[in-house]
Amino acid sequence: MTLSTTSPKQRLRVLYLSWRDRENPEAGGAETFTERTSEVLTQQGHEVTIFTASFPGASPRTRHGDVRVLRRGSKFSVYLHGMLHVLRHRDDYDVVLDVQNGVPFWAPLVAGDLPVINIVHHVHREQWSAVFGPKVARLGWLLESRLAPFVYRRSRYVTVSKSTRSELEELGVDPGRVDLVYSGNDRPEDLDAYARLERTEAPTMLFLGRLVPHKHVEQAVDILASRAMSHPDLELHVVGGGYWEDAIAEHARARGVADRVHLHGFVEESRKHELLARAWVVVMPSHKEGWGLTIVEAGLHGTPAVAYEFAGGPSESIVHGRTGLLADSVSEFEDHVIRLVDDHAMRRDLGRTARLYASSFDWVRAGRRLESVIGSVLGLTDRYRDDVIDLDALIATRPEPRRTELEVVAS
Repeated sequence: MTLSTTSPKQRLRVLYLSWRDRENPEAGGAETFTERTSEVLTQQGHEVTIFTASFPGASPRTRHGDVRVLRRGSKFSVYLHGMLHVLRHRDDYDVVLDVQNGVPFWAPLVAGDLPVINIVHHVHREQWSAVFGPKVARLGWLLESRLAPFVYRRSRYVTVSKSTRSELEELGVDPGRVDLVYSGNDRPEDLDAYARLERTEAPTMLFLGRLVPHKHVEQAVDILASRAMSHPDLELHVVGGGYWEDAIAEHARARGVADRVHLHGFVEESRKHELLARAWVVVMPSHKEGWGLTIVEAGLHGTPAVAYEFAGGPSESIVHGRTGLLADSVSEFEDHVIRLVDDHAMRRDLGRTARLYASSFDWVRAGRRLESVIGSVLGLTDRYRDDVIDLDALIATRPEPRRTELEVVAS
């Protein structure tokens, strides 16, 4: 990997336009990226404001550490409020980070000479029809695929995976304008303590994320039903919240496996890491992910993951056959899960390598890389070349694991 040798010297005023903030009940991986990179930017001496949607019980303004948070409008009207904020306060900022979650905030239309960087985690092509009716889905895809590339034709882009950059190229975005900033990973201070936890007695799959239709959690439920004869003790733990939770519960009842599906809802960080550390395998049946933050979170605990290769980001957050398994179809996804459940040695070996790979991602590096992108857009620094995470090099240079790690991780 090659970093720019310089960094912005002056204190920059950064405006982050984000659909949600971390306190929003619907917050997900994109919001984690926004919040954690904002923290790093403030640690680097910059002033960061997150402009986002309000939600029931939310304060119109608050602070997340040193980051100022402004909330206006609903999850739909926030885009108009965001444009008005840029129009009225563009002289108060040096750069705008416009997070495109399906549709962007259209900041270039009102920013004047203020530089705008478009941050795209993934293209929402399939998700429009999964969430909305046909008319709204067609409109959303038209805005994302045709209008947004035109409005941001002079803007730099940031994305979290090479697959998303390729998808943007299909929409007409020059890949030369797209910088890659891999997501980080939150390493618990007591990570070794979690490594001493035993795996659950019964084999367990774990899903961690927002409960919305396009995450396809029902596919994990279906594995319990289809393998009921051969694996009657296999269980599924679902961690996270969302409006689709009742639908998942109903699907489990309809398939006759409700007693083996455990819906935890939102949990504390310590409980989340405990569940990740004790699970046998993490499943990500989503058909579209920008990166797959859950995959590398699980990797820290030596827990391998199964995801779809065509989902995009997981094809990079998983190194197939080394840190987890990638599937091309629903049936292959199921086969991969059962293979890991049945093969202790494979789980152990993939888990060990997954932990090493996951440890190579951190938010300080992600934040500093984003800072470098901002600096290069403002003419303050050079651009850096893409990351190359060399798993073989990581393996070659890793120290011998302690006896407790050899015995416990992914066992």
